[in-house]
Amino acid sequence: MAFDPRHGYNALRRGRWSQSGAEYFLTLCTANRQAGLAAFDLVEKIWHEADQLESAGTWTLRTGVVMPDHLHLLARLPGEADLSATVRLFKGRLTPALRTHGIAWQPAFFDHRMRLDEDRLPVFRYLFENPYLANLIKFDERWPGYHCAPADWGWFSSLTNSDCPFPEWLA
Repeated sequence: MAFDPRHGYNALRRGRWSQSGAEYFLTLCTANRQAGLAAFDLVEKIWHEADQLESAGTWTLRTGVVMPDHLHLLARLPGEADLSATVRLFKGRLTPALRTHGIAWQPAFFDHRMRLDEDRLPVFRYLFENPYLANLIKFDERWPGYHCAPADWGWFSSLTNSDCPFPEWLA
């Protein structure tokens, strides 16, 4: 296939801008989609660094899921925060831990700025269901790589089957 400059990493960055107070659905992948990101110690480190950035006022993380070769997040940027700088900081803090597992980040990331009128429930469900739909876990078990902010878990957990998806969700 011939190189097309409209595709690839540069195309991901073209038109990217940070909107104050906006929420972003983010996908961060490992290089060559190499598995290993869902190792227990990496999952703990990912959520620790996400919490550290939240404590510092860098973002507000609403929900996220760690998969073997990628990570999905729904985060809100406060004030004049820059999306690219925020993701670069997050990935940079995690890079040493990934190296110990022989994996690295893909250079870019995917983002979708959520519109104000866009329903968040489908995003929450997608992240929550992702490991089940990928057949990484049985529908009656909890995925250890899932995270939901306490304020959001208050309403979202009532839509789950004892912290697991309803079987009909996965049909």
